[in-house]
Amino acid sequence: MSKTADIRLPDPSRWKALAFIALAQLMVVLDATIVNIALPHAQTALGISDANKQWVITAYALAFGGLLLFGGRIADLWGRKRTFVVGLIGFALASALGGAAQNQGMLFGSRALQGVFGALLAPAALSLLAVMFTDAKERAKAFGIYGAIAGGGGAVGLILGGFLTQVLNWRWTFFVNIPFAVIAAAGAYFVIREPAGSRNRSPLDVPGVVLSALGLVSLVYGFTRAESAGWSDALTIGMFVASGVLLLSFVLTESRVKSPLLPLRVVLDRNRGGVYLSLGLAIIAMFGLFLFLTYYLQVVKGYSPIRTGFAFLPMIAGMITGSTQIGARLMTRVPARKLMGPGFLTAAVGMLLLTQLEIGTSYVGLILPAQLLLGLGMGTAFMPAMSLATHGVEPRDSGVASAMVNTSQQVGGAIGTALLNTIAASAATAYASSHAALGARNPELLKLQSMVHGFTGAIWWAVGILVVASAIAVTFINAGRPSAGPATGASGSGDADGVEDEFKVPVVAH
Repeated sequence: MSKTADIRLPDPSRWKALAFIALAQLMVVLDATIVNIALPHAQTALGISDANKQWVITAYALAFGGLLLFGGRIADLWGRKRTFVVGLIGFALASALGGAAQNQGMLFGSRALQGVFGALLAPAALSLLAVMFTDAKERAKAFGIYGAIAGGGGAVGLILGGFLTQVLNWRWTFFVNIPFAVIAAAGAYFVIREPAGSRNRSPLDVPGVVLSALGLVSLVYGFTRAESAGWSDALTIGMFVASGVLLLSFVLTESRVKSPLLPLRVVLDRNRGGVYLSLGLAIIAMFGLFLFLTYYLQVVKGYSPIRTGFAFLPMIAGMITGSTQIGARLMTRVPARKLMGPGFLTAAVGMLLLTQLEIGTSYVGLILPAQLLLGLGMGTAFMPAMSLATHGVEPRDSGVASAMVNTSQQVGGAIGTALLNTIAASAATAYASSHAALGARNPELLKLQSMVHGFTGAIWWAVGILVVASAIAVTFINAGRPSAGPATGASGSGDADGVEDEFKVPVVAH
C-alpha cells in the first residue's frame, strides 16, 4: 500500500480499545486524589509522623513527574500497546503492595512504584488514541471522552476515596486499582491493534533521560518542600536552582544529540507549546481548589468523607457535559482557541464565585453553581487541548508529545498544591493575627474564619491563573478547526502572516 496516496482504514476495534484506554486513564487520574481522603487513616494505622506524611503524596509525584518523558519515549520505542500493558500490570502490583503495607517504608515505596509505572502507562494511553483515531469527527468524540476523564477523574477519586475509607478501610484505596488494571490490561491485550510503522527505534538518549528526570524531580520536590518548609528554606531554594540548571542543560543537550529524548520540534510548535503551558496553569488552579474545597466541606461544614465526595458531583457533571457535548461537538467546527479561551474564562467565573465563601455559605446557593461553571469551562477547554497536543506530530513522536501533556498536568498539580496552599496559610495567619481579640473570646470561630479567609485569598490567585491560561490559549494557539475527514498531511501551526491553517490528522499507512 502506498504511503502517500492511500489512507489506512480505521481499526474496527478502536471504540472497544477506547473503553479500556479510558478505564486505565481513570485509574491513574483518580489515584492522584483517592489517597488524600484516606491519608489521615493510613497515618494513624502505620504510625507515620506529621513530618513524613507528605511522602505518601510526594513519592508518587516525584516518580511520576520525573519519569514521564522517559515513559513517553519508551512507548515510542517498545510500542504503545506493550508499554500500556506493562504499565497496567506494574501499577496493579504496586497498588497491591501499598494496600498490604505494614510500615511507612512499604507505603512510600509502593507509591513511588505506582509513579514509575504510571509514567509508562499515561503517555502510552494518550498516544494510542492519537494513532488509532484518525478521522477528525471520531477523534473529537474519542478525545471528548478522554478529556472528561482527565478533568473529572480527580473528583471521582474524592468520591471513591471517601466511600472506601468510611465503609471499608484506607487499604482499599490501593486495592481498588487492581480490578481496574486487570480488566484494562486484558482488554488492551486482546483488542488494541497498534498501527504498523509508528515506532521510533532510534537509540535511547541516556543523557536526556538523566537530565530530564533529575530536573523534573528537583522542580516537583522544590514546590512540595516549599509547602512544608517555606520558600526561604535553603534546600527549597537549592532544589529550584538545581532544577533550572538541569533543565537548561537538558534543552541544550536535546538541541545537539542525534536522537533526542524530547525533539524540540514537539514543544517549539506554537500550538502544542500553547496547549502545554495553558493546560499546566489550569491544573495549578484546579488542584488547589480540590484541596481547599475538601477541607472547607469537612472541617468548616462538618461533612463526612462520603458526603464530601458526593459534593463534587456537580463539577464532574459539568466536565462531562463540557467535554462531550460542547467541546466534542464544536471542535470540528471552530478553532481550538475559541473553545479553550472561553472555556478557561468560564472556569475563572466559577472560581470567582468561590472567592465569596464564608463559614455559613450555602452549598446550593454558591458552591454548586460555582462547580458547574468550573466543570463546564474545564471540560470544554480540556477536550481540544488533549487532541491538539498530539496533532501534527509525526507518529514516531506521539509518545513523547503525549508525555508532555501528562508532564504539564503533573507538574502543574504539584505546583498548584504547594503554591496555593502556601498562599492560603499565609493569609490565614495574617487574618488570625489581626483579629486576636476575637480569638480571646471565641478561638474556634477565629480558627474557622482564618481558614476560610486563607482559602478565598488563594482562590483569587487561582482566578488570575485561569485568566492567564485563557490569554495564552487565545494568543499562542492559531490552528484552525480540523478538516471534516481523514487527511494524509499534518500541520500544527498557522501561516506566518497569521492566517489559520486547517490542522490535519497524521495518518500512518500500512
